[in-house]
Amino acid sequence: MDNRGQVSSEFLFLFGVLILVVMLSIAFVSNEQELNVAMSAARSGANEGVATSSSAIYPDDTFRDYLASKTSLLYPYSIEIVNISYEDLGHDINYDKKRIQFKVYAKTSKRFSNSELVSIGDRINYNLRKSIAFSFNSTASTNKLYNPVFSPHYVYTTANVKWI
Repeated sequence: MDNRGQVSSEFLFLFGVLILVVMLSIAFVSNEQELNVAMSAARSGANEGVATSSSAIYPDDTFRDYLASKTSLLYPYSIEIVNISYEDLGHDINYDKKRIQFKVYAKTSKRFSNSELVSIGDRINYNLRKSIAFSFNSTASTNKLYNPVFSPHYVYTTANVKWI
């Protein structure tokens, strides 16, 4: 028997299996990369929301609303983001994508009413969603509040900010 063809056939088999493993892992890695980009954008957006809120920088209509009912939000204050996490809520049949919900945990040393904390949390969540929308270039497929936000495989929403 001639053994000269044995090495090349084993090499081809090994190379074929390697290609199969790489192709299978690419699908998994791409989804994880998408979630990593979303988490990075969420952190950046939440920090931007904290910066604009705690500096008391608001659009005109929001400023007028706060001037009438939430005057303590018109002065600079301190907020700290404690944690940002996400939860996989399963498949969303409306969008045919997996649904991911972000949750921000924050604290402040100043006493605010519940409605003021909700306003601050809304500003944080708005900037979080906006940052994700810009990261995936999906601003055209969402509304002016960026709720929900889309990426190729996921739809993102936010839960109310939890105050610690």
